[in-house]
Amino acid sequence: MHLAYIGFGSNIGDKFSYTQSAITALSKIEGITLQKISSLYETAPVGNEAQDDFLNGVVSIRTSHSPHTLLYTLKQIEINVGREHRIRWGPREIDMDILIYDDLCVETPHLTIPHPEMHLRRFVLVPLAEIAPDLVHPIFNETIQTLLAHLEDDRSVEKAEGLSFSPTSFTHLFL
Repeated sequence: MHLAYIGFGSNIGDKFSYTQSAITALSKIEGITLQKISSLYETAPVGNEAQDDFLNGVVSIRTSHSPHTLLYTLKQIEINVGREHRIRWGPREIDMDILIYDDLCVETPHLTIPHPEMHLRRFVLVPLAEIAPDLVHPIFNETIQTLLAHLEDDRSVEKAEGLSFSPTSFTHLFL
């Protein structure tokens, strides 16, 4: 089994419902077992800033899927949850990205692992540091906690008050 970290986010409609549906769907895929899930964070958008704030988080999984199969699975979950593709960095019902997969470095036209911009994004590093502060980035050879400490991104990332998957929402899904 492989250890992977998946970033997820939503900024359209019922953001909590979209993220909850995506994580529930992920938990039901054969060959995938949820390990940890971060708190949910309200975060400022990146790229196209003329849109609503996001609800973001990170989940760690154990999987027997290859990186490309996992990517395909995530994209299918996005479609099934209701994602409509619009402009790049635009509003979305749900977005799911492979951040890290074991200590692999993959670069193909459709998949780059580790996620090529994760080390620049507070909305990724904050929830990832919550569940895996000592995880080492396979390219920079620095822990997630260290990358976060040296991050220059000053966009707002605040815990979402009153919204949580843990410990009660998904307790039955975790080993």
